[in-house]
Amino acid sequence: MNPVMVAVTVLACLLFAVLLGNRIGRLIPELHLSAETRDTVKLATGLVATMAALLLGLLVSSAKGSHDARRGQVIQMASKIIFLDRVLAGYGPESGYARAKVRLAVEELVEQIWLVEGKPGIEATFDRQAGDDAFLAIESLAPNDDRQRGLKEKAAELAIDIGQVRAVLLAQSIPSISMGMLIVVACWLVVIFLSFSVIAPPNPLARATLLISALSVSGAIFLILELDQPFGGAIQTPKEPIVIALSQLGK
Repeated sequence: MNPVMVAVTVLACLLFAVLLGNRIGRLIPELHLSAETRDTVKLATGLVATMAALLLGLLVSSAKGSHDARRGQVIQMASKIIFLDRVLAGYGPESGYARAKVRLAVEELVEQIWLVEGKPGIEATFDRQAGDDAFLAIESLAPNDDRQRGLKEKAAELAIDIGQVRAVLLAQSIPSISMGMLIVVACWLVVIFLSFSVIAPPNPLARATLLISALSVSGAIFLILELDQPFGGAIQTPKEPIVIALSQLGK
């Protein structure tokens, strides 16, 4: 789902609710807008607002948790890539071809996961060929002694771990935010703004307050959806750990 489109749609619905509530407030007789009635509306609206706040908090927690988990996996992958290169370097000059293949695999990994020149990232393509070639290059090493044999086994183990993290990133590319939950939150927000605008005084300050509140809520939904797209959009999982790891390869 497009975060901008969703946020704009929610904002439009809230502004329509405010305008509709103002119109309804003018049509309701003053007799039905007593202090007791206003208190009742505020009480009922406050209950809905509490539920909406709890659900928004749940969405924020889910999106932030997913974003942090992917960031941790990227850091973990970067550390394993650096360690893999050092293990291959310790193996000897015979591992030069395997180290070159690992570097090529990392370069393609960065291009595939993060957006490149405005093209879709991990959601569009996830080529495994470079990673497979790197693993086969490691497996093709012919150890001459126990030291090289142990280093080869460790390198193969690290390559498998990196491939597993890469596969997890692919599996987690599906958005974690439920569209149904988002629709429920939007409906509750419409009810809240409609209720408040009905009993709000018809003056510019009250309308400006409702407008700012609508912008704030729409902005919160935009941030939630952006956090749920860690490899594209305004709030991306930083690729600096992988870039730093790439700069260390071959040294």
